[in-house]
Amino acid sequence: MSDPSTIEAAGSARAGGRAPGAGAAPDAAAQDSAPEAAGAPVPDPDTVVVEPPAAGSALRGGLWRRRWLLSVAGWGLGALLLFLSGAGDSLDPLLSLTGLFVGFLIGLTGMGGGALMTPILILFFNFQPTLAIGTDIAYAGITKIFGSWRHYRHGSVDVPLALWLAAGSLPAGVLGATAIAYLARERSDIVDAVLYRSVGAALLLVGVLLAVRVWFNIEAHHEATDIHLSWKRKLASMAIGAGTGLIIGLTSVGSGTLLAMFLILFYPLAPRRIVGTDVFHATMLLGVTGLAQLRFGNVDLWMVASLLIGSVPGVIAGSHLTIRTPTRLLRTECHWTSKGLGFVSLLFKTISTIEWS
Repeated sequence: MSDPSTIEAAGSARAGGRAPGAGAAPDAAAQDSAPEAAGAPVPDPDTVVVEPPAAGSALRGGLWRRRWLLSVAGWGLGALLLFLSGAGDSLDPLLSLTGLFVGFLIGLTGMGGGALMTPILILFFNFQPTLAIGTDIAYAGITKIFGSWRHYRHGSVDVPLALWLAAGSLPAGVLGATAIAYLARERSDIVDAVLYRSVGAALLLVGVLLAVRVWFNIEAHHEATDIHLSWKRKLASMAIGAGTGLIIGLTSVGSGTLLAMFLILFYPLAPRRIVGTDVFHATMLLGVTGLAQLRFGNVDLWMVASLLIGSVPGVIAGSHLTIRTPTRLLRTECHWTSKGLGFVSLLFKTISTIEWS
C-alpha cells in the first residue's frame, strides 16, 4: 500500500507539468507557456521580424567604403600627378579614359577586352595591327589580374575548369604570338593586311556567337556553381582552350567574349561563375601571351601605362558590382553588352574589308 504523502507528491508533480521523479527540471511546454501565463506578448508566427544589422557588420561596411573612397582618390591623385610630371608627355589621357570604360566592362561582364580595345586602337588611335594586338594583350593581362583576384576572393571562380582550359590555351597563345613575329619578319609586306583580315574574321565569329546567345537566350536557366569534370569534359576543355588561345595569340580578340560564349554554350554555370572563371582564365592566358608579345617587340609600354591608369580602377569597380548584382540584372547587362560587341564586330569587319579590298 502506497504512502499517502508519496501519492500527493506525484499528483502535484503532474499538475505542475512534470513527470514523477523529474525533480526541478521544467517541461518544455510549461516553459513555452510561461510568458503567456505571465501576460507577455506572444509574437505572431506570420510576422517577419527584421533584425537590425550587427554593429560589427555595419562598422566593416563603413570601413570598406572609406577604404574604397580613399583608394579611388589616391589613384586619381597619383594619375593626375603622373600626367602633370615629365612622364605625362609620353602618356595619352584619351587612352586612359578608354581603358576606364573597357576595364569596367571587363570587370562587370568578362567581355569587351580584345573585341573592343583592338578595333579602337586600330581605327581611332592609328596603331599598326601588330602593335595594337601586342599592346592590347599586355594591357588586358595586367588589368585582369585585379579583376580575377576579386572574383577569386568572392568565390565566383571554377578553378579546376579554368586550369583545364589553360592547359590548352597557354601553349596555343604563345604559338599564335610566335606566328605573328615570324610573319612580321619574313613577310612584312603583307603582315598588316593578313592581321586586319584575321582580326575582322575573329570579330565576325564573336558577332555570330553573340547573336546566337542573344537569340536563343541560352544561359537563361544556368544556375550551377560547380561542374563535374569527367575525362571527356577535361579533354573538351583543353580543346576549347587551345582554339581560343590560338585566336587570341593571333588577334588578341576573344579572351573574354569568345571564351565566355563557349562557356555559356557548353557549361551550365551561373552568370557570375561564367564571368569569374572567364576573367581568371584570361589572366593566365594573357599574362603568358603578353610576355611573348613583349619579347617579340610588339608592345608599346607607354601606351600600356596610359591604358592601365584608367582600366585598373574600372575593372575593380566592375568586378565589385558583378558580385553584388542580382542574377537577372547581370543577365540583362551581358545581353546588351553582347549586342553592342556584335555591332562593333560587324562594323570593324566592314571597314577592314573596304580598306583592304
